Amino acid sequence: MEAKEFARRRKRLLQMMGEDSIAILPTASIYPRNRDVMFPFRADSDFYYLTGFPEPEAVAVFVPGRKHGEYLLFCREQDPEKEIWEGRRASTQGACKYYGADDSFPITDIDDILPGLLEDKARVYYAMGYYPAFDQRMIGWVNHIRRASRAGKRPPGEFIALDHLLHEMRLIKSAQEIKTMREAARISAQAHIRAMEICQPGIMEYQIEAEYLHHFFSHGCRAPAYPSIVGSGGNACILHYTDNNARLKKGDLLLIDAGAEYDYYAADITRTFPVSGRFSSAQRSIYELVLEAQLAAIAEVQPGNHWNQPHEAAVQVLTEGLAALGLLKGRVSTLLKKEHYRRFYMHRTGHWLGMDVHDVGDYKVDGEWRTFEPGMTLTVEPGVYIPADSQGIAKKWWNIGVRIEDDVLVTKEGCELLSADVPKTVDEIETLMASSQRGASAL
Repeated sequence: MEAKEFARRRKRLLQMMGEDSIAILPTASIYPRNRDVMFPFRADSDFYYLTGFPEPEAVAVFVPGRKHGEYLLFCREQDPEKEIWEGRRASTQGACKYYGADDSFPITDIDDILPGLLEDKARVYYAMGYYPAFDQRMIGWVNHIRRASRAGKRPPGEFIALDHLLHEMRLIKSAQEIKTMREAARISAQAHIRAMEICQPGIMEYQIEAEYLHHFFSHGCRAPAYPSIVGSGGNACILHYTDNNARLKKGDLLLIDAGAEYDYYAADITRTFPVSGRFSSAQRSIYELVLEAQLAAIAEVQPGNHWNQPHEAAVQVLTEGLAALGLLKGRVSTLLKKEHYRRFYMHRTGHWLGMDVHDVGDYKVDGEWRTFEPGMTLTVEPGVYIPADSQGIAKKWWNIGVRIEDDVLVTKEGCELLSADVPKTVDEIETLMASSQRGASAL
């Protein structure tokens, strides 16, 4: 992401905040994995959206109209001893030179400096509740000013949720963001194709997961956007299955929900395909039903339609199809009204997608479903899940779990499928897998 993109975002935030206000935004913390080993650090999405600053122990402060600079960054100072062990630091000099800060201070000085910046401000923009330890520091700084009221100091009179402003900005993607998300989707699509090519009975789910990680890292991604779901057989019916430790069996389906994070932007793609390369009759019936539901939902993603229309379309198709297959019994209108489809389809049809896989942004405005606008990005992911021992359900349907998920960009004319490169029809999948199996046999 180019520096001018971050500068453009900061300028817009400062304009929305107005005079006599201050915004304070800490980055994420470093979390322990075990004993003295830490999880890899990943900056808070809101913080990074405005700063592009990738280091821990940093706080961004925005003060519209401040004479000595409106954008301040508190960060770690250079420390040759620690940098030998932990890596280089941008330092306060680098914060200004490389990350566009107007002014920068050591993070160790924040208790001395921030109360002075808060004094006499009418409004404080701050997202309470995300980092409880930092919340306590905020309260301490405000109380510090209150205690000095006899000296003429005045604490802020109003606290406003910063995330509301920021998340509205993040909901509509810029041209640079869309370009980055296309790349995240392209890399992820290639990994899904690779999984179909190498899949065969006998290998472990985690070996498939390893192929994704290898492909992501080999193409510039430093992490998956979320833990990969690689579920075969009955595991495909567990919505957020991540054990990924079963052996693939001939005759089972394999559901994979996996996406890369590229330059802080996520892809989120799901495909379901047969371990042995060919769908059984029952598997094919469910798969084609889910695909029909997904295509109906995607057709509803266009400017002017509201957020729930894709879900309504998917539910209509799934309910009709499940009734036609004998898995639901009764009039379709009654089945829809009583939501009987939820026995087999218990989640919604999508979510916003962006820097976070379940990205920010309100789904309703003033109590009404939000209307789609160009630049919004979302997933469309209907599914059907029929675990073993489902009461009243014939055995041929057991352990069939199918979800099909694509990443969709709302455009002026309708929508663009960012993840269109992954085979999706039964014929496309079977043809690709048969071709791969022939190639392997010839070696």
